[in-house]
Amino acid sequence: MTVRRRSRQRCVAIVCAVVLAGALVFSADIRVGVSGGVQDPIGGPYALLLGASTDLGPATGSEVQLTAALRDTARPSDLMVWARGVGLSVRWRPGDDWAIVEGAPGDVSKALGVEVHDYRGQQGQVFYASPQQPAVPPNLHSVVGLGRIMSYTPHHMAMPTIAPLPLDVPDQGLAPTALRNTYNVAPLTAGGYTGKGTTIVIFGFDGFDQADLDMFATTFDLPKFIPQVVGDMPTQRSGETTMDLEVAHAIAPDAKKVFVNARSTVSGDGPYEKIGRLLESVDEQFPGAVWSFSIGWGCDKLLTAADLVPVRAALTTAQSHGTTAFNASGDLAGLECKGGQDWSSPPSDDDVGLDAVASVPEMTNVGGTTLSTNDQGGWLAEQAWFDVPLSQGTGGGVSSLFDRPPWQQAVLPDTSPDRRLTPDVSAVADAFTGVKIVFKQQILVGGGTSQAAPIWAGMTAVMDQYMLENGGRLLGDLNPLLYAVAAGSRLPSFRDVVLGGNAVSSAGPGYDLVTGLGTPDVDNLARSLLITQAVAG
Repeated sequence: MTVRRRSRQRCVAIVCAVVLAGALVFSADIRVGVSGGVQDPIGGPYALLLGASTDLGPATGSEVQLTAALRDTARPSDLMVWARGVGLSVRWRPGDDWAIVEGAPGDVSKALGVEVHDYRGQQGQVFYASPQQPAVPPNLHSVVGLGRIMSYTPHHMAMPTIAPLPLDVPDQGLAPTALRNTYNVAPLTAGGYTGKGTTIVIFGFDGFDQADLDMFATTFDLPKFIPQVVGDMPTQRSGETTMDLEVAHAIAPDAKKVFVNARSTVSGDGPYEKIGRLLESVDEQFPGAVWSFSIGWGCDKLLTAADLVPVRAALTTAQSHGTTAFNASGDLAGLECKGGQDWSSPPSDDDVGLDAVASVPEMTNVGGTTLSTNDQGGWLAEQAWFDVPLSQGTGGGVSSLFDRPPWQQAVLPDTSPDRRLTPDVSAVADAFTGVKIVFKQQILVGGGTSQAAPIWAGMTAVMDQYMLENGGRLLGDLNPLLYAVAAGSRLPSFRDVVLGGNAVSSAGPGYDLVTGLGTPDVDNLARSLLITQAVAG
């Protein structure tokens, strides 16, 4: 948690863009051919991670695993036959379009033309990994794609940017009423749309104190709430989960709140299989809920698209039940592949990247802004959030993993390569213009894109109630609807953010790679979404 004790230093230029000029040209996933019977090494952040770790020699565990993305949901008989012939096994569940290939390190190494070693990372973690990308057997090229062999994924709970009450903004930060005014939720609130009958699920690694939530509700004249906790309550208190719960409650005070401890996803190997299983479980318990994530599960340059198939499959299933999912775009100003505590290197294009899970097409990726309002929270202006002295700012950029989805084809048509663009939307993230919260029994101001994501979750809970009570249905897979509204709605549903930027790109008219479609006018957006749903049938 970063607590700022100095006055704001304003920046008027996108200084870091000079350092990373041309950084929007992403290289494809490195899968070069076999050299001397063994695959050539993977480069980029993956190589930096292994290079910063201690090589302990050939892997000594009994088993290693990797994900296989399948062509369809049919039984992968060819994969299973091949695996048996080389001493490996396949775990597959009927209906899944992915499977897990596993076996002894030596057998995996021989079968896939890679080395598998044990490593000790800079934080003391011991994990297995292959420095090479596994080769798909020739007879399976049309059947599968293979993920990485690595049992550790750099991860972090987005640490909220929490500041003392600032002196240079109206009312020293946004109270709940002002926040609802800012994004024009207030007309819906006045009509009784407060999230009633909906559920907001916050996924996190750290816990919260009920006393903070009680004080928040009492201070700002909101109904008290006791979140349902799934899993053990974490002992760590960084303020992230506290902020997420309070911000969502500020907008949708009558929505049920749930906290899910996601720490199990980063214990041991197979993190993306574990994330997928966790999402399936939450969907079964709370179908049609709104999900908010402020978690980084590795940058996109560490992975292949095959690694994330379990996550995408779980999100797709949840969306079919009405769930909408939001994830913070990150707070490193477009440099989400910087290694943090796992590796360090001179600034380079290798730093440019996206949080992998946040950027999957099924996730609505939320960027951040610096906000200007009047003393009632009425919106005046916004610009992209970028604090150069603190090397913080909104994430965003071009995916190295996923093709451009159909609903994004009309925006930035000249951007190359033709990949998924992020973020999709934005909300306030600058702690100097952010939302009032209560943490450790103090009134502070929150910030970071990890604040922007639960803001959108709260707004979506309100819009879900509006949809259901006016002949619509739960919003579910939101991205296609958002881009359709932005392209053709008669009501002005987004406020275009045209100023500022991050270390990779600049804001501008229309969609951009730092604030997406912009920030919402929720009253107009809800009405536009209802019309869009009706037209789509």
